[in-house]
Amino acid sequence: MKKRAAGHSGDDAALLQELLAAVVPLPPHGRVVHLRPKRKPIPEQRLRDERAALTDSLSDHVTWDIGTETGEELVYLRNGLSRQILRKLRRGHWVTQDELDLHGLTSVEARSLLVEFLNACVRNGARCVRIVHGKGLRSKNREPVLKTKVANWLIQRDEVLAFCQARQVDGGSGAVMVLLKSERRKA
Repeated sequence: MKKRAAGHSGDDAALLQELLAAVVPLPPHGRVVHLRPKRKPIPEQRLRDERAALTDSLSDHVTWDIGTETGEELVYLRNGLSRQILRKLRRGHWVTQDELDLHGLTSVEARSLLVEFLNACVRNGARCVRIVHGKGLRSKNREPVLKTKVANWLIQRDEVLAFCQARQVDGGSGAVMVLLKSERRKA
């Protein structure tokens, strides 16, 4: 093989032909070569951006009137709705169609799961769901950390019409029952 001198003005294609002149192709192997279909590219950055936007759509820094009627009980009713809706929700009028258990999670994990859960409920047409936030028995100062955060996150969602503390059989002060918009009310 010849080494190309620095500053040589020869044609690169001719040099390549000269170098490959002694190359002999391999004999055919007789096997079928299956062409693999090209996979569609996964838009990972867009997916990360969407997840971040969903997570950021629920802020921890919302001040609101919890509407506590009896001590620590969480109660919320969207403006313009009848108090009868809240009464029915408290009494278990609607069947619980889905449930999310958040207790034991960090607030970052809980917020992300809550966003995914509510989006899935809207897609599936769920009307009444239970969210278990825990009673805070294992947290610092034995206070329910997720309880008020879940309430703050819920009121920021348009599909949430009302929520209240679950009945004792459904988790009591460690859970909240949430009423979501029905398909008819979305329009």
